[in-house]
Amino acid sequence: MARKGREAALKRARERARQEKKEAKREKTVARKQDEQGNEPIPEKDLMEEFAQLSERHASNRISLDEYETERRRIFEELGIETED
Repeated sequence: MARKGREAALKRARERARQEKKEAKREKTVARKQDEQGNEPIPEKDLMEEFAQLSERHASNRISLDEYETERRRIFEELGIETED
């Protein structure tokens, strides 16, 4: 019975270490992307507002489909959303 408790504790420790490694990798990726861009990331709220305005301009035919798709792809990439193109 005590063996199961020890195994569970070891499993939790392995899982915690795995999660910490995953988080460190994510932080490293974000930092690398920021260094590549040379600026601070744009807040998600601002990107969503920009996308809403872009969609409105496209719906009212103030921008071309190509311009809309190019900007939409850029915004989605900054949000971390993958698109099917």
